[in-house]
Amino acid sequence: MTQFFDINNRTKLRELLLSLDPQATPVWGKMTPQQMIEHLVDQVEWTNGKKIPFCERPADEAYQSKMRMVYSDAEIGRNVVFNSLPEHYQYPDIPTAVDQLMNELEVFDRYFEQPGITAIHGGFGPMDHHEWLIWHGKHFTHHLKQFGIIE
Repeated sequence: MTQFFDINNRTKLRELLLSLDPQATPVWGKMTPQQMIEHLVDQVEWTNGKKIPFCERPADEAYQSKMRMVYSDAEIGRNVVFNSLPEHYQYPDIPTAVDQLMNELEVFDRYFEQPGITAIHGGFGPMDHHEWLIWHGKHFTHHLKQFGIIE
């Protein structure tokens, strides 16, 4: 089974992200290191109650996609582009963006302390805490590999 990064290992995650050179060139894609971190901040905000997501697919199609992508060893493909990259950074530097990501992950943990709570994934529909841990692990792994900070 493929090993994905455990987003509960926040000490290691912080260490890896802070090791990024702001000028690092990605192995693939066009993101800068800071854009990648800010992208992760944004994505976690959709799963911690700060932003209200909706599913863009019919329920049965979303469920099948979730089964295929969350409950498998499938990795996220390279060069997947959903939106254009922002022109400006939201945070002044990488350490500040990393701090914000860690804060959003703490809010994520608290959000899922509520029994039976789910958060909607745009392509997979409602997902519980366990499913989000898997998906965030895959997503974070994808971007950590993008910058060569894990293999």
